[in-house]
Amino acid sequence: MALHPAPYARQAGQDWLLSCADTPADIRRSWDADELGAFPSGGHWMVAEAALTHSMDAIKRIGPSRQGPVLADVSQGIAWWLLPPTLGDELDDVRTVTVRPRGWVLRCPPVLYPVRGRVWVERPDGTGRLTDPILLGAALGPGGGPRLSAEAFG
Repeated sequence: MALHPAPYARQAGQDWLLSCADTPADIRRSWDADELGAFPSGGHWMVAEAALTHSMDAIKRIGPSRQGPVLADVSQGIAWWLLPPTLGDELDDVRTVTVRPRGWVLRCPPVLYPVRGRVWVERPDGTGRLTDPILLGAALGPGGGPRLSAEAFG
């Protein structure tokens, strides 16, 4: 498999993000005006919200090859994880996570640069990969170890 240069990967992630918008042209106009774009949850992904500090630890625990996009608002100390739209009750018992309902609007900057304190901590990569909620629950739940082993989750 050929490795693509970082700018290509970031553009592929941005193209994927725009493909998840109801009105990509409106999102582009928002970004051109240095505003955040509105992406409703449910159709392409669900959103789990957690404290940024806990999320940074979880990112280390899960590892980069097994997580999807993570958006952060650094001024508010919040992170949003993009999870599969088929999300069920996998995170119901994880008290440090709030799963937002279908239709909840996530306001996103472009993948290429931050806007108004929001930045992609883990950028969309263009593949559509999302974080497995079981991995996220294990990383953010009680006793989420220093690093989740690949063997534990296949």
